[in-house]
Amino acid sequence: MSVFKKFFKDIIRDKDRDDDTVVVKGKVKPKFYGTVAPYPNFNASSDASTLQSAIDSKEVDEDVIAAVLVKRCNEQRQKIKVVYEASTGKRLEDGLKSVLRSDLEDISLALLMTPAQFDAYLLRKATKGWGTNEDVLTEILATRTNEEIREIKRVFKQEYETELEDIIKYETSSDFTTALLAMLKANKDENTEVDTDLAERDAKVLFEAAEHPDGIDVSTIIDILTTRSGPQLSRTFHHYAATSDVKLPKALQLELSGDIEDCLIDIVKCAWNTPAFFAEKLHKAMEGHGTCEDTLIRVLVSRSEIDLKKIVQEYRAMFGISLQEHILRETKGHYETILLGLCGPH
Repeated sequence: MSVFKKFFKDIIRDKDRDDDTVVVKGKVKPKFYGTVAPYPNFNASSDASTLQSAIDSKEVDEDVIAAVLVKRCNEQRQKIKVVYEASTGKRLEDGLKSVLRSDLEDISLALLMTPAQFDAYLLRKATKGWGTNEDVLTEILATRTNEEIREIKRVFKQEYETELEDIIKYETSSDFTTALLAMLKANKDENTEVDTDLAERDAKVLFEAAEHPDGIDVSTIIDILTTRSGPQLSRTFHHYAATSDVKLPKALQLELSGDIEDCLIDIVKCAWNTPAFFAEKLHKAMEGHGTCEDTLIRVLVSRSEIDLKKIVQEYRAMFGISLQEHILRETKGHYETILLGLCGPH
């Protein structure tokens, strides 16, 4: 299925009408669409002891390690780490590194990081060594909240003793750098209410910026795409479609190239339908020859307590196969067990 047909067909679900809230004790809270919830009757001491026995066993009990890690939420895993180190004098990460290998080691260590630590690690990995993984930079910065981005920057400075902005400036260039730095400002409007008048004005401005006869005005497009909320942008895209014969992603594709084209189109996709954006990422990771394990781990771990249920639903709708079935085809062993555990029931 064409990417543009999926994300930008003429008749679509109006995303800003979805009821993603629930009333709890008189307060409106967002619904939970994660696949990993807090484990009932949680006991950090018991889990730490169980993991210690599994690690120290003559034949490492990978079944137990996988079962504990995938069935505890991140907050619970952090508590297990503290108890494990207090009782053994060793870091749980070091214990797992000593007995696990390859993809199973990678996903286990990812699950032990806090969300901000994991994102900071991914951003450093994406900018270190030969070449830069531009897709990962855009994915993380376009899909995190303002608070999450601020925490990522704090942790990045703490872990790597340098400012994330400085790394971005050094490793990227031109309009792509401008877009990333704009997202790093963490000043996106997070109000879920939609301003129709603003959407109409923004659509006109985007049209003039994207289809101006003298050339595209990238800075104006970056400003709007990085400061408006997802629901607000969705309404703007509706108005844009009514204004132009060419939808915004196609206009960007026609006028831009390289990293900034990919970046802005991904921002549009995220605003339109974030779960579908991640479903496409996962499908690309498993289609063709070989599987991109980094993408599977990055997406499933980072979204498991946010919106992975929605991603699983979108995956089936987009590709005619369940995410779990596809994982079963492409992976194996205890690594596969953890991936399936993160995805939730088939």
